[in-house]
Amino acid sequence: MVLPPSLSHRSSPGWRAAVLGGCATALVAGGVTAPSAAGSAAQPAACSAESTVLTVEESRLGLPLVPGGEPASEQFLHAAGFDTLVEEFSTRLCAATTLEEAHELVRSSGQGLWDTAVARAQGRVASGTIDRYDDRPLYWARTSMSAALRSLDADYLQSPLQRQGLLHLLDRTSRGISSVGWSQEEPDATRVLISGFDTYSLDSSLRNSNPSGATALQLDGRTVQTPQGPVTVEAVVLPVNYTDFDQGVVEDAFGPVLSTGEDRTDMIMTISQTGRGRMDIEQWAANARGGSPDNNRNQQFGPVSRSSHWPQPFDSPEWIETTLPYEAMIAAGTGPWPVQLNDGICEWPAGTWPDPTALQCADDPTPGSTAASGPGGSYLSNESMYRSNRLRIGMQAWDVPGGHLHVSALEYPADEALITDSAFEADRRAVVDQTIALVTAAGAAVRADRPETAP
Repeated sequence: MVLPPSLSHRSSPGWRAAVLGGCATALVAGGVTAPSAAGSAAQPAACSAESTVLTVEESRLGLPLVPGGEPASEQFLHAAGFDTLVEEFSTRLCAATTLEEAHELVRSSGQGLWDTAVARAQGRVASGTIDRYDDRPLYWARTSMSAALRSLDADYLQSPLQRQGLLHLLDRTSRGISSVGWSQEEPDATRVLISGFDTYSLDSSLRNSNPSGATALQLDGRTVQTPQGPVTVEAVVLPVNYTDFDQGVVEDAFGPVLSTGEDRTDMIMTISQTGRGRMDIEQWAANARGGSPDNNRNQQFGPVSRSSHWPQPFDSPEWIETTLPYEAMIAAGTGPWPVQLNDGICEWPAGTWPDPTALQCADDPTPGSTAASGPGGSYLSNESMYRSNRLRIGMQAWDVPGGHLHVSALEYPADEALITDSAFEADRRAVVDQTIALVTAAGAAVRADRPETAP
C-alpha cells in the first residue's frame, strides 16, 4: 500500500475534559457487543415536547442491533466517549433561557462535535475504546443532538422557522461546512477540498460505516508532504438526504472555495462508497436522480434540482465529465484494490425521455440525450459530483479540477451483535488509507501542473 510520506496538522483548540472520558461498553472476543440485558433508548430531556415528530433518521436512535440489545446509537456514543458530549448538550439546551443563548450553544456544540470527531480520528484526542478510524460516532452524536433540538419545548421559540434555523446551524457546523479554512502553516501549499458521506442503508443494518466519511475525518486540516510540494486538505461530511441536497448543502460546502480570492481551492473531489474491492474515478456525472431511498426513506426520480442561491449554468448540463488527474491517480500504484477510470452511462436518446422502452446504455453520452445514470449511478454520490461541478462551471472556475472517487465497500463482523472487531477495523483502515493515498496523488499531480508553485 502506498501512503503519504508525512502529515502535519493545523493548530487546534483545547478539548474539554468531559469529552475525553472512557466508556463502559464491554469488549467481547475482540469486538464491542451489546449487553445481554435489554437496553432502552435514552429518556427524553425534561424540556422535550411530547408531540414532537422526529425524522426517520432520529427515530432510529432507540433501535438495537439485535432484539433485546442496547440501542445501537448508545453503543457507538459510549464506545467513542461521545455520550458525555451529547448529554452536556441536552442539559445546557434545557437550561437556555433565550434564543440568543440557544443559538450560541448550538453553534459552539455543533462545531465542538466536528472538531472533537476530527481530533479523535487523527489521534490527537484519546477517547473511548472504538477504533479512531470509526466514522459512526459522529453520525449518531449529531442525530442525537438533532433529536434533542427538534423536540425542545421553549417559550422563546415563537416560530417553527427559528427551530429550523437552529437545526440548520447544528447540521452545518457539525459537518465541517462552517469551518473550512486553509492552514497558514504552509501558505504555498496546493489546496484540496474533499467531501465524504454519512453512513447509510441503515434499514439494512444500523452498524453500517462509510469509509468516505472516515476519510474526511482523517484528512480535514492536514497537510501532506509530497515530492512535488505540500498539499493541504479540508474536508466535510455530506448527508445522505435529498432534502438537504435540495436546500444546497453541496453548494454551501464547495461554493466559498470556488470563488475568486484568497480562499480559492486548487481542486475539489467528492468521495463515496461503491461495491466491494474497487476504486472508481467516475468519468461522468449525470443530471439524474433515481437511486435508492435516502436516510429518511425519500426516493426521487428525474433531473437534479437547482440551488437557489449559488451561480450555475443557465441550463443544467445533462453530463459533466471529470477533470481530475485520473491518469496520475491510477499510476500512483495504490493498493490493495485496483483503481480505474469508470465509464458507462444510461440515457434516453434525444427526444425520448421518459419513455421506458427507449432507455439505453453505452460507454459515453450521445448528443442531445437526457441523463438516466452516470457510471456511478443516479444516487446522491453521483449528485454530489454533479452539483459540485455544475457549481464549478457556474462560478467559471475552469482552472479548478473536479470529480468523484468511489471507494470500496466494507466487510462486517459475522456476529450481528458486534459493532466492530479487529478484522473489520483493519479492512476499513485499508480502504481509508488507500483513499488518502489517492487524494494525495491527485493533489500532487495538480501541484505538478502549476510550475509557479512547484519547489
